[in-house]
Amino acid sequence: MSVLELEDVSKWYGDVVALNDVSLDLEAGLTGLVGPNGAGKTTLLGLLTGQLEPSTGRLRVLGEDPWGNAQLRERIGFVPETLSLWEERTGRDHAHLAADLTETGTRSAADDWLARVGLAEAADRPAGGYSRGMRQRLKLAMALVHEPELLVLDEPFGGLDPVGRREMMELLTDIDEAGRSILFSSHVLHEIETLTREIVVLVGGRIVAQGDIHRIRDIMDEHPHKITIRLGQPRELATSLIAHDDVVRVRVSEPTDDDPGEVLAETRAPDVFYDRLRDTILEEGYDIQELLSPDDNLQAVFNYLTKGASE
Repeated sequence: MSVLELEDVSKWYGDVVALNDVSLDLEAGLTGLVGPNGAGKTTLLGLLTGQLEPSTGRLRVLGEDPWGNAQLRERIGFVPETLSLWEERTGRDHAHLAADLTETGTRSAADDWLARVGLAEAADRPAGGYSRGMRQRLKLAMALVHEPELLVLDEPFGGLDPVGRREMMELLTDIDEAGRSILFSSHVLHEIETLTREIVVLVGGRIVAQGDIHRIRDIMDEHPHKITIRLGQPRELATSLIAHDDVVRVRVSEPTDDDPGEVLAETRAPDVFYDRLRDTILEEGYDIQELLSPDDNLQAVFNYLTKGASE
């Protein structure tokens, strides 16, 4: 059975269309929902968790309509992007309250989840003294006290430092391996592809791509990549690069007293380009000071997909 089913679902607020004719069918497992800020991710998660009613269309979560369905909410755990905590109350107080608000959650389960997310030693400290990472882990424990079948998380990595991100990824991996279905949103492709190979790309309220990470990467590699290379011998490197078919164009900025030279190259085969660039640097001994690729990120993919969807 599908975990999530949407057929022609739209949601608007007055004249603002947040979701536009979205259809989606997701099987059990770990799925990433990715899109830029304002894409409609939070609205979609609100619909799936029964907090919002669709303007049009049909949706089913675990085989049921989520809107106004209190029994279904017992089968779903939700971690919102922002959640105000009682600063003076302890982490344990929060987890116990979350359990008390469900029919199936227990305080002993809450204590167990506090330990599983790594908050056992801090459970009796006021939440006001928790770091961002600890707050995220507390929210996760609160969402799991009733042992839901489906866990939904809105931007779970937001504001976390590298250590906190790694800890959250490890927790979600453990939960997934235990057999629980997970849907989480992010606007950072690296976070998605580190955790799962199945992703849904949402842009402007529409689903513009869905599939495993390899398919999305293939789409990414179809759009021209602009790569900036800063070095002391820009003209020599540019001459070497322009001789290859995958390089669409090259622009050179000569070095000055204050700045090194710069080569801006555009290629349709970034993997081939980077391999050849590495070999060229080793052979010629170029002193590369900086290498940047503004197109090697998710926003570039969004722009490419959005352009393709509108044509």
